[in-house]
Amino acid sequence: MTLADDNGAERGGDDLFAAEYVLGVLAADEREIASRRIDADAAFARLVDAWEAHLSPMAAAYPETEPPIRVKEALDRWLFAAEPRAGLWSSLGFWRGLAAAAIAALAIYIALPYVNPPVVEPQTRLVASLAAEGSDVKYLVVYDAVRHDVGLSHVSGERTAGKDFELWMIEGKNAPVSMGVIPAGATAHLAIPPAVREKLAQGAVLAVSVEPAGGSPTGQPTGPVVAAGDLKSI
Repeated sequence: MTLADDNGAERGGDDLFAAEYVLGVLAADEREIASRRIDADAAFARLVDAWEAHLSPMAAAYPETEPPIRVKEALDRWLFAAEPRAGLWSSLGFWRGLAAAAIAALAIYIALPYVNPPVVEPQTRLVASLAAEGSDVKYLVVYDAVRHDVGLSHVSGERTAGKDFELWMIEGKNAPVSMGVIPAGATAHLAIPPAVREKLAQGAVLAVSVEPAGGSPTGQPTGPVVAAGDLKSI
């Protein structure tokens, strides 16, 4: 089994480039190029808009995090501890004090995560762009280490009748480990077994092979590898 070197000779053209921009996995220079193209190239801008809409269901599972209530309480104590006296709004001393209070409140807000840091697992989300030279099969993969879930977005390439795509994890020279048959459709999700989770969280190579319907009968890839790529932290 041969994996495509660097996953780079066939990047998938503008469609995959736009998808990688939306996922935030491009290098700084590539992201700058993409940003300029969004402003100057209407067709590329439409691709970016389409991928944002296409991938938004994945982001919907991660609600926004509200700042701790103690931050607002600290601001209230600093800013509104006393009622303003007559003529206070025109007082230079008041405005100096207010500025000092705002700076102090900002310092509290910045310091809070260090005083009482939230419990966050490292590298909780990893992404990979799967492609291979000479193949039109391309997938974008997002691994959520907290939910133990792999989300796949099908970019291009069709499976032939009577065949399935199967996802594999490859760690060094060890035998590939099956992560399951990829369901048909534009997006799909696979639950990750406990034995694979830790290795995935550390980063690994993912590959897609063509297998008989229902998956490999041997527990190892039996057909050609049509897409591969490295998992990387966002």
